Amino acid sequence: MQHLESPDRYAPILFVDYSSTFNTVIPQKLFDKLQLLSLDSSMRCWLLEFLLQRSQVVKMNGIVSSTITLNTWTLQGCVLSPLLYSLFTNDCVSHHCSVQLLKFANDTTLVGLVTNSVESECRHEVTSWCLGVTITTSIECVQNPRDDR
Repeated sequence: MQHLESPDRYAPILFVDYSSTFNTVIPQKLFDKLQLLSLDSSMRCWLLEFLLQRSQVVKMNGIVSSTITLNTWTLQGCVLSPLLYSLFTNDCVSHHCSVQLLKFANDTTLVGLVTNSVESECRHEVTSWCLGVTITTSIECVQNPRDDR
């Protein structure tokens, strides 16, 4: 909060709440990341098996759809999904001291610390982070709220 005590400083904040985020987890990439995190090989294999080759049907008014096999993403509503997503995106971090990245499952907040209207580091960090998690966003979301633009 000391950052905001000077009139030439402000903190733009970007709140990111993804829909269907758990659908972006690619099991093989998660498996590779878990290996880099030194997770036991039997646990990695169990998780990969859990995420692959799942059968799904839809039942509505007594009618059952054809069975399809799912080979990507984590399950919505599964207790493991937030943890697996957090592990999948654990390398999405801030690389600049003027930007703080706060993550909880699929909710993310980026807080920039801007001084003398120099937003370039903040804008670059947000753009890099967004590209790193394969989302697209407008760079204008980090606009100075004091501007009359």
